This record gives sequence, structure tokens and C-alpha cells, in this order.
Amino acid sequence: MAVFKLNDRVFYVGAIHNERRVFDQLIPLPDGTTYNAYVIRGSDKTALIDTVDPEKREDLFKNLEELGVEKIDYVIANHAEQDHSGSIPFVLERYPMAKVVTNEKCKNFLKDLLHLREEDFITISDGEELSLGDRTLKFVFTPWVHWPETMVTFLEEDGILFSCDFFGSHLARTIPFIEEDPRVIEDAKRYYAEIMMPFRPTVRRNVDKVKALNPMIIAPSHGPVYKKPEIIINAYLDWTSENVKNQVVLPYVSMHGSTKVMVDYLIDRLTENGIEVFPFDLSVTDIGKLAMTLVDSATLILATPQFLGGAHPLAVYAAFLVNVLRPKLKYIGLVGSFGWGGMMVEQIKGLVSNIKAELIEPVLIKGLPDAESIRSLDSLVENVIKKHGEAGLL
Repeated sequence: MAVFKLNDRVFYVGAIHNERRVFDQLIPLPDGTTYNAYVIRGSDKTALIDTVDPEKREDLFKNLEELGVEKIDYVIANHAEQDHSGSIPFVLERYPMAKVVTNEKCKNFLKDLLHLREEDFITISDGEELSLGDRTLKFVFTPWVHWPETMVTFLEEDGILFSCDFFGSHLARTIPFIEEDPRVIEDAKRYYAEIMMPFRPTVRRNVDKVKALNPMIIAPSHGPVYKKPEIIINAYLDWTSENVKNQVVLPYVSMHGSTKVMVDYLIDRLTENGIEVFPFDLSVTDIGKLAMTLVDSATLILATPQFLGGAHPLAVYAAFLVNVLRPKLKYIGLVGSFGWGGMMVEQIKGLVSNIKAELIEPVLIKGLPDAESIRSLDSLVENVIKKHGEAGLL
């Protein structure tokens, strides 16, 4: 991506990574990503907000050269993870008079991760300001909108919030600004679900904190820049609220078809009673889509065959992810098929101990369900309908 202007003093100088398909060797990136960095030219000083992944550092330097940046006084490090910070050593090599401006926690992370020196830093505190002459940067700490050291930088005179991962999205596109685009919000929801949902109460407090700044533009470090900040702020207020929807998430594994019979029955019965069901075959599921659906859903029902006395490993993995992501589920159920005795129920219950949801009575069926045994699922269906009704979702 080439240089573009946010205004006469602020310029995008980041990089686009169309071909990247996985992040942290775990998170799918179906739409690629961007590493956003910004130059602010004050009357006295020039600041670079964040850098780019080291793999794309030449794109950053090409953009800085195109913009005619001969001097950088400050490199603002909002977050220490290397997709933002990894090019800082190269920037300091090319602009040796620059200082890295960040908080104490981030400084220590950067020293560990990049082997920067103590003398490379200017350390700031929460709410502190830094003058560029006729432009002022205000630093606001927003811990756990990914890592504990994360902060945002607010350009006061222009109302631009440089939010780093906060409000970001893994979406590679050459159109820098968006106003209203459901696709961007979908990718932002995926990003929130995979990275920030485990810290939902803290994220909510940080949303309120930055909302009070009344930003005119939100410029994150991944994905497009928001010209209408209320779009993404309102989305975050919804995702971090206690509100759930009349939805059941139904991740499942079926080795020989028995569990799939149960899943199909549940889908039919729940749907005909007005409940939206999102089934996920765990053998082929994009975990990002599963995480996105967990953001709003009231109920999770995990369906698994017994495997060596316990749940199938893919179901164990799904339960582990749910436990780590800590969605605002209200109810959790378990259904499964088995051939002989095992500890599947106890195993899954132990794996979701972080989720403060009501456990619905599990239903296990021996072998391939027949017309009589499949009706044992009716009690679970009736339970879900009752719970959703009592919660005002139906």
C-alpha cells in the first residue's frame, strides 16, 4: 500500500500483506492483513506511530522515502508484539536520533523481544502528553485490548485516535478509509472474538475510556481507518455487553454418523421452535468463525462421540478454546454417542470451568440412535426453549 493522507499533517506509511493466511501459527487470516503505521508532522517534531512486521519493513522505508521523511524524533510504540514493533530496530538504525516513546511495561517487553537498550526509550505514564510543536499526543493506557501493556495515542488537535490492535481487523484492502461497510465489521468481530473476548469486562472499560476522548477518526494498526468512529465503537459496546441472542452454537464431531444423527435432530427441533442454530463440523471448521458466533450466542451444545473413554480430541480442543475465549454464554449442553462406559461428561465439564454458564443435563445415546432413543434429546431441546424463553429471547 502506498502513502496516503489522513490530513495535511498525518500520513499512512504502513504495509499490506495480502498473502498471509495464519497469525500466531493458529489464527486463520482468510482476508490477509495490514500493518498500519502513521507519520505525524508537527511544527517542531515528527513522530512515527507504530511500525510494521519485519517481513514488510522495506515497504515501510519505501513509504517514508516517498513521503520525504528525513528525520524521525519519536517512534510511538503502542504495543510490543512484533507485527507492530518488529521493525523498530531497523527504524532506529536508519534514524539514530529517534527515541522510542512508550510505557514502562511495553519498554520492558521491547527490551526482551527486540534487545533494545535503556537509552533508546522515553517512558511515559497514563494520560501524559507529548508536544510535537503545534500538535499534541496524549497517551491513554488500554491494557488487555490484547496484551497488558497496550496503550492508544490520541492526536488532540485533529481528533485522531491511533488505537493499535483495539478496533482493528485482519483485512487486507487497498481502500484505506471506510464509512459503513458490513464486511469490515465482520472482520473486526472476528478479530475481537479471537483476541479480545477473553478480557471482555476490561475491554468494555477501555471502550468507555476512549469514547470519552470523542475521536473524529479511529486509525487502528490492522485493517481500514474509520471515518465514522461510532460504527466500530457501537459494535464493541454491543459485543462487550451482557446481551445475548436467541442462538445455539453447535460444534460437533461424528466419526461413524451416530453423533451426526443427533446433531441433525437437534437442528430440526430447535429451528422449528424459533431458535437459530449454527452447526460447526469441527473436522473442517474455521475456528475464527466459531469464535465469532460465540460472541453473541446464548447457548453452546457440544456434540461428540466417545473416544478412548473420553470425548473426541477435536471436541476437547473446542471445549478448551471456548474456555479460553470466555464468551458470555448463558447455557451449555453436551450430547454424545458411546459404545461403552467412559468419563466424557466429567472431562468436558472440567474443560469449561471458566464459563459462568448453567450446565444443561447431558444426553448420551449408546450406539446409532433409533427412533426411540433419539427422542431422549427432547428433554434437552425443551430445556433450551424454556431457558431462552425465561431470558426473554423467544
